[in-house]
Amino acid sequence: MDILKIILPTVLTFFIGIAVTPFFTRYFYRYKMWKKSPRTNADTSETFKSIHNTEHELSTPKVGGVIIWVSVLFTVCIIYLLSIFWPSDLTLKLNFFSRSQTLVPLAAFFLAAFIGLADDLLHIYGVGKFAQDALVYRKIKIFLVTLIGLVISFWFYYKLDFSSIHIPFNGSWELGIWFIPFFVLVMLATFSTSVIDGLDGLAGGVLTSIFTAFAVIAFVNNQIDISALSGAIAGAILAFLWFNVPPARFYMGETGMMALTVVLAVIAFLTDSVLLLPVIALPLVLTSASVIIQVNVYKYFNKRRVFRITPLHHHFQALGWPREKVVMRYWIVSVISAIIGVILVLIS
Repeated sequence: MDILKIILPTVLTFFIGIAVTPFFTRYFYRYKMWKKSPRTNADTSETFKSIHNTEHELSTPKVGGVIIWVSVLFTVCIIYLLSIFWPSDLTLKLNFFSRSQTLVPLAAFFLAAFIGLADDLLHIYGVGKFAQDALVYRKIKIFLVTLIGLVISFWFYYKLDFSSIHIPFNGSWELGIWFIPFFVLVMLATFSTSVIDGLDGLAGGVLTSIFTAFAVIAFVNNQIDISALSGAIAGAILAFLWFNVPPARFYMGETGMMALTVVLAVIAFLTDSVLLLPVIALPLVLTSASVIIQVNVYKYFNKRRVFRITPLHHHFQALGWPREKVVMRYWIVSVISAIIGVILVLIS
């Protein structure tokens, strides 16, 4: 029954995502929900221009992440309502909406999704320099993610009595009140990995492996509701990926990346595997780290560059790798790192 409770939401969310996509796609294209201008001058170096298809970017909707969280919402509501209006041993056991395990991650997921959607819509329909200034929006998003992290960390600390983290092979480390800033720091670090949403199919393939890994980890921890939620999110991402493989019908956008990165941090804490998150999500870490390294080396070492261009996937493109090769190799690394992370959780 536990395995069915995980598999059913995963499969259901996938098929719901496939079913609702034609409706949303028509809506996206009818209202031209794509960027109206290219990136800022800081992002338009000759190397960037040589590998980046600006015409495709300016004619492809960037709010495809809506499909992910709408699919999850439908799945949660359908299974929950079945347990309410047609209560039975089966429907009650299949319901994975619970205060103890999934209320907080679902709240974080949808809150971040709506904030990300607002950001996408402002970017699409906003006018003037402010609306097109990526740096200003980045600062605003960091501020909002920090607020979300503070609210959730206070809930973890004061309501759920979380004050320590598990150190693999070494037991627990008591943080006390420092758990709150640590939680916020992890959430910001996870959010910074949203820069991976830069090639058709890249983010979707990587994130599917990551959430599948956490579904396994939660199952091993006997956190069946969290496992079912992680599986449902993975199923929704797969539905998105079905239409996002090259040539992408739409991009994930902030409404998808912000929701997924925020809930990923929450699930990592709930499963007590936050210190293994960098292993499980290695492609995200490397991609985000490449940007941090490039910016700091350029700033403090005479404008030198470690990479031809960042994020890391664009560096590989600049080396001559075709887009499809970059994406597929990212997927492979993601699967391997997810498997290694799960193994480390099992043996620690």
